[in-house]
Amino acid sequence: MEILIVALIVVGFIAKGFHVINQFERGVILTLGKYTGTKKPGLIWLVPIFQKLLRADLRVTTLDIPKQEVITKDNVPVYINGVVYFLVEKPENAILGVQNYAYAISQYAQAALRDGVGRIELDTLLTEREEVANTIERLVEQEISGWGIKIISIKIQDIELPADMKRIMARQAEAERERRAVIIQAEGELTASENLKKAAINLTSIPGGLSLRALTTIEKSEKATIFAVPFEIFEGFKGLIHKNEV
Repeated sequence: MEILIVALIVVGFIAKGFHVINQFERGVILTLGKYTGTKKPGLIWLVPIFQKLLRADLRVTTLDIPKQEVITKDNVPVYINGVVYFLVEKPENAILGVQNYAYAISQYAQAALRDGVGRIELDTLLTEREEVANTIERLVEQEISGWGIKIISIKIQDIELPADMKRIMARQAEAERERRAVIIQAEGELTASENLKKAAINLTSIPGGLSLRALTTIEKSEKATIFAVPFEIFEGFKGLIHKNEV
């Protein structure tokens, strides 16, 4: 009976030392508290009590950058948030060098976001969002170098402007649309006047052309009042047009 009990204890002790490391993981081994190696995926056996397994996930991790208020270079407050994509390249560095690397990256990303946005003006932030995100990514990479972690990318998700700033920008956009409409209308009137001038020149170059055009217009009009105008007046217009050309 005593032998059976001892055998069960030994079997339990041995069985407790088996561990399975998944394909997307690496196992950091500590022996009596000291780093002694990194294990690849598969079945491993460790000496219970004396050895400890710390798992590192090698998959791409997505980490939110919480929304925060940031002041741009031209003193405009904006609320901005983002997301960080990273993965572990050296498990032993990430596990042993940082207590909680995901939390640490989040804090660095928030600080880098405030620092990066604070260096640029609002217009640059709105029009060059990708470049701003790249700048923040470089700042974070500088801070975490040596952690065994690779930053894949940092994306800026939402940029929320103050209500008064939104109204100002809306008025500016409306004014710009009105300005463009006036320019287009003026260009159209100029083109129409040039065409009208060419038509008048062509009509006056033909004897009786102006009279014929006037009769055609009267014929197409459903309600028209006809006034008798001497032909000499049309000839006077013709001479006036040719004089302007010279």
